[in-house]
Amino acid sequence: MPFSHTADPRVAPVGDPEPEVAEMLAKTLGDDRGVPLAIFRTMARHPRMMKRFNVLGGFFLTRGDLPARERELVVLRVAWRSGCEYEWAQHVLIGRRAGLTDEEIARVAHPGAKWSAADEVLLRAADEVLDRTDLSDATWAELAGRFTETQLVELVVLVGFYRMAAGFLNATGVQKEADLPGWPAGVAPEGDR
Repeated sequence: MPFSHTADPRVAPVGDPEPEVAEMLAKTLGDDRGVPLAIFRTMARHPRMMKRFNVLGGFFLTRGDLPARERELVVLRVAWRSGCEYEWAQHVLIGRRAGLTDEEIARVAHPGAKWSAADEVLLRAADEVLDRTDLSDATWAELAGRFTETQLVELVVLVGFYRMAAGFLNATGVQKEADLPGWPAGVAPEGDR
């Protein structure tokens, strides 16, 4: 799905931000040295949008009603399906902290892999929203047996938000930090097929 670019990044991350932008960046996630992540330094080219993006993204990561493990399983599926290595890499780390094992993380990239019924329906939901911009009645009914309406709304918006983020990351050519993991060994992202 992602195109090859003649040069990446297409939009250079902000290097020496104005004080107002520096203050916003100071509130974002950073690497081990405290440097704001490349996604935020790139989005800082549009500070007003970055501010709103961070509110919704921060909600999902810290204030959402979905359990963290389930959220990260869905985000990883979106990243893989979108061919977004940057999003994948960041959420491998977040997913580990949320309780996903390395084996589960790698399995996200294997269509038809065996999952528990609870995990399978989450992955199917992500796939349906990505493929059809909708959920089948069967998938909705399975999810509704487990999640509240609030969580169902959050799940659907989660898929859309991270698909949007993947499009931003891929199209602008944001480069992942060097110390981040890549795709699972031997598996090409679906976007590259």
